[in-house]
Amino acid sequence: MHSTVQGHVVMNLVVSHELSFRIVVDLDYDPADPFAVRFTFHLPGDEPVTWVFARELLLDGISRPTGEGDVHIHPVGEELSEVCIVLHSPDGDARLSASAPPLIAFLARTDRLLPMGQELTGSELDDQLAAILSRGCENLG
Repeated sequence: MHSTVQGHVVMNLVVSHELSFRIVVDLDYDPADPFAVRFTFHLPGDEPVTWVFARELLLDGISRPTGEGDVHIHPVGEELSEVCIVLHSPDGDARLSASAPPLIAFLARTDRLLPMGQELTGSELDDQLAAILSRGCENLG
C-alpha cells in the first residue's frame, strides 16, 4: 500500500494592507517524491493552481526567513504563530498568510511517514540518477 499525507488549510491571499480573502489550500506529500510538498490553491473563479516546493523549505520558513527564487517563507511576529508565503511567477506575485500550527501538524505527519533526512541514502540516489539518465538516453534514439 502506498501512503501519502494530505491536509487542508485556510490561508489569506493578501491583496493589500486593507484587502485579503480566504482561500482553501490542499496540502499533499507523497514519499515517492520525498523532498517535495504540494500546495494546491483554490482561487475563486479560477482553476486550482499547484505549487511544489521543498518540504525542508516549509519547515525552515516556520521559524526563520528562508527561500530563494520563486518561494520565500518567513514567520510573522515573535510568537511564530503565523507564516507568510510569497510566491513569484512570470504572471505575478502572491502573498499568503497562514496559521503555523496546521502547517506544523502537516509536517509532523509527513515526518512520521518518512522522517526528514532519511529520504534517500547515497546509493539509492545514485541508482535513481542512473535510471533517469538511462531512460533519457533511450529516448534519444
